[in-house]
This record gives sequence, C-alpha cells and structure tokens, in this order.
Amino acid sequence: MTADSTSSSEAATADREERRVGLLTLSLLALGVGIMTGIGAVALRSLIGLIHNLMFNGVFRIAYNANLLEGPSRFGNWVILSPILGGLAVVYLVNRFAPEAKGHGVPEVMDAIYYKRGDIRGVVALIKSLVSALSIGSGASVGREGPIIQIGSALGSAFSQAIGLSVGQKITLLSAGAGAGIAATFNTPLGGVLFATEILLPEVSNRTFLPVVIATGAATLLGRMLIGPNPAFTVPEIFFPPARSFGLEEAAAFVALGALSGVAAWAFIRLLVFMEDGFPKLPGGAYVQNIVGMALIGLMMVGLTNAFGHSYVDGVGYGVIQTILDKGMTATGLLFLLFALKMLATTISLGCGASGGIFSPSLFLGATLGAAFASLAMLVLPGAGLTLPSAAIVGMAAMVGAGTGGVMTAIVMVFEMTRDYAIIVPVIVAVAVAAGVRRALIAETIYTIKLRHRGHRIPKERYVNLYLVQQARDLMERRFILAQADQTLSECVGWEDVDDLRAIIVEHEGRIVGLVPPRSGIWRESVNNPDRPVRDFVEKRPVICRDVDLLSLALARLKRHRAGAAIVFHGTRRPHAADVVGVITKRAIADAVIGAYED
Repeated sequence: MTADSTSSSEAATADREERRVGLLTLSLLALGVGIMTGIGAVALRSLIGLIHNLMFNGVFRIAYNANLLEGPSRFGNWVILSPILGGLAVVYLVNRFAPEAKGHGVPEVMDAIYYKRGDIRGVVALIKSLVSALSIGSGASVGREGPIIQIGSALGSAFSQAIGLSVGQKITLLSAGAGAGIAATFNTPLGGVLFATEILLPEVSNRTFLPVVIATGAATLLGRMLIGPNPAFTVPEIFFPPARSFGLEEAAAFVALGALSGVAAWAFIRLLVFMEDGFPKLPGGAYVQNIVGMALIGLMMVGLTNAFGHSYVDGVGYGVIQTILDKGMTATGLLFLLFALKMLATTISLGCGASGGIFSPSLFLGATLGAAFASLAMLVLPGAGLTLPSAAIVGMAAMVGAGTGGVMTAIVMVFEMTRDYAIIVPVIVAVAVAAGVRRALIAETIYTIKLRHRGHRIPKERYVNLYLVQQARDLMERRFILAQADQTLSECVGWEDVDDLRAIIVEHEGRIVGLVPPRSGIWRESVNNPDRPVRDFVEKRPVICRDVDLLSLALARLKRHRAGAAIVFHGTRRPHAADVVGVITKRAIADAVIGAYED
C-alpha cells in the first residue's frame, strides 16, 4: 500500500512560490523596517505617557518621564481601580482582535520564526501597541521593550508577506524589526543587534547580520532625534576599581552576586509559569481572572504608597532603578521588599492577561537585588569596593542575562547604558555565573519555557543556517510503502519498483514494527529470495518524530540512533501505522541543507 496523500493546504504551502531579493534590496527593506519601528517606539512611549497621565493624574498630557518617582496619585486610594479598568480593556482587545498580543511578546516572535514560517499578522502591531500602552499606563507591572520587539517583528513580517519574500528573508526582516525595537527603546544599538542575533536569528551571516545592523542603526538614530541622545539611565561616571586592581574580594563578591541572581532568575521563571498556568484555571473566565490579578496589583500600589509615599511596583519601574543609581534608596529591607513584590506583581500581571515585556522588570529585579546584596556584603567583604549603585548595575546585567539567555546582549546593553568600560570585568563574571546557575536549575529561559509547554522546542544548538527552521513535514518523502510484518518481499515490493527509492514501513495489527530505509538493497533481495518475510529487514528501533518537529530534533535523533531514516507521523498520541504521513531520509536532509545556501 502506498501513502501519497496529504492535505491540500500543506501542499499549497509547500508549493508556494517565494521571492528572494538581493542583499542590497534586503538591506534597503530593513532600513524601512527600522524607520517604521523607530517611529513605533516613539509612538508607544507617547501613548503610555498619555494613558498614565490620564489614569494616575487626571490630566491630558503626553509628556511623562518614567525615570522619576512621582509620589502618590492624584486619585488617592481610588488608584486601585486604574489597573483593573486598564486590564478589562486589554482583555477585550486581545480576545477580540489579536490573542497573540497577550503576554510578554518575545515567545510569540520566536514561535513565529520556528513554527509559523515567520508569519505574524500585521494587526498584531496595532493591537500590541494599544494593549501594552493600556497595561503599562494603567499600572500593570510590565515593560515596554517586549511590546516594541513584537511590534517591530510584526511590521517586518507583514512587510515581507506583502511583497512575498522567502521564509529565510522574512525571518531576517522580522528579527531586524525586533532588534530595532529594543535599540530604540533603550538607546542601545549594539544591544539591539545582539538581541536579534543571539536570541532570535537561527543563522548569523552577512545576509542576516547586515539587515539587522541597518535596521537597529536607523531606529536608534530616529529615536535619538525624537526622544534624545541620553542613555536609558543616568549613571555616575566611575563605580568600579580599575581592572588591574580587581582582586580576590571583588571577584568573590561578584561571583556571589552572580550566583544569587541565577537563583533569582530561576525563581522568576518558575513563578511566571505558575501564574500563567494558574490564572486560566480560576473560575469566571478571562475578565474575572484579570480583575482578580489587577486588583492585587492595585492593592500593592495603594499599600506601598501609604507606607512609603510611592507605588514603586507599577509600570516599567525605571524610577526605582534611577533612584538606586542616584544613591537615593539604601534601606536593605525596602530593597528586598521591592524585589519580592516586583517579582510577584510582574508574574501576576502577565498571568492574568496583561500585555508587556519582562526585560524592564528583570532590570528592576537585578537593581534591587544587587543593591540589597551590596548593603549586606559591605559588612562581610569591606575590601571588595562594592557600592549600592555598582552592585545594582551588575545585578541588572546578571538578572537579564540569566533570565533571557542573552548573556552577550545583557553585557553589551549594560555597557551601553553606563558607557563605563570599568564595568566589563565584574559584569562578565556575574553574568557568566548567573547564567550557569540558572541553567543548572532549569534548562529553559523565560522566553522558551512558554513554548516548551506548547510542545514547541526552540533549538539551543542553533547553527549557521536557516534550514533549521524547517519542520519535518517540509522535507519528508510522502511516497512510502506500508507493509504487513508477515508479507513476503514479493508481496510488498512490486517488480516495477526497481529504483529502490521508497522506504518500507512495516506494521503488525496497526503497531509500527520497524522501517526499511530507501536504498537498502531490498529490491535486489526480492529478486533472489522473494519468499523471505519483510520483517527480517527492518530497523528494529526506528526513529520517530512528529510532522511539526523541527529538523534539528530529527537530526539529533538520527545521530543518537545512528539511523538512516525517520518515520514521520501526525498527531500527539503514541503513533500507529495509520498516523504515518512520511519518511525523512538523510538525502532529504542533505538537500535541505544544500538548498539553504546561496551563491
């Protein structure tokens, strides 16, 4: 029996004509994406300012400096309603127009790259802008970098889809938009480039790197023209001893801070998963779940304002970070309290349906944890030269690097924010230790763990080619023979099949027994010994993968089992013979690799 059928939609996708443009044209397209993303970043900041001023102070004004602590709201304790009202509007817009706009955005971008052929709907850019501005402006504890990453990615993807670019070039422009978004948000062009290449792109080469650089450069330049040239935070000039005097006590202090940050990143990831899994289980539907979560955020804001004069944990949290860097917050107890409450507030916000990023909250957590650590460490290691601002900077980098997995991104972005080369050594030490500790506790990052729960694995062993974004169904051979285990060679192999190209899948009562790969010599054997049963020639432990599994997973399994082919099935349950839809062979993999290269 031969299985040649497949769904019409899959066939249409596989046969769809795709357009490839030259590197110069792709770079010009990336320039356009960078400009649009830079404008989007400025517009998002303005929209956040407008909503914040309306809901906290009752004034119609765009101007808003997130780096300043404002003090109590004009509405007093009634400000508890602000995150609730904003949250209800977010739930409506997300459920009605763009469910993928929910959450912190980057996992959806990664999912689009690896499992959706780089396709993101254009409407996501608009809805993500509105719901993120509503979430952040009304008080949800989320950041603005995740939204602009998703907005930039959506713009790049929509632009690519409109002109029919190939999957690889679509992914390149999508990643360029993401890098442009983070560069414009933090005024960190190198950090934006590294974010795109380290976390998103499955290939790093001239054809992907150059468009990303151009897009991030354009977005940064536009942001500096419209927002200003200053870095995200104002940092005093020198915090660290010169590299030549970096001794044992300094190293011990930053290693300890890195280890602590790694544990904190693990706790952040686990708590976020708990909240994202837990809130949907609450009765009452999405609106009631959001009201419960946002009411908790409102209570934290009111409680902190009444106790300390500021709400602290709402929004992006840059005011707290800047206050620590200005040495305006030194109480150890308050720092630890804000660290714990911010982690709770961020995970609750995202769990109950808010839209916003985790990058800014990670900076907040790193700054408060680092400063609190320094206030205690100075008693134990007085010769380490630690100050609260210096430890806050190192903690910011360690928390971001460990939580997101973007260690180089974290190091370079903090350097761009401070513009002090003396930070490099302590930051590298702390980030490396933090990332190692987090990885020892949990393999997934805060971006990939959400996708892992969907069954979508993001390969950590990304190599230098875009063939890794292909799924098993993209390159499997759909022509194969399905034979019963007790059939003879002459019964299952037609005399006309002398090409020996089709695999034979052997089954018994619906259960897969094994696989005879193509070019196994079985056709020749069928001439010499036609009465031998086909089961004598099967690979007893066949490699099996789903039709939606990435090529990288199929490669790993083929290598582990030293097999020549893999059976591809459709579905999620234990596969039976009826579920088999194709076979992946080494020749098909070689063709995919060769086809991905350009002259």
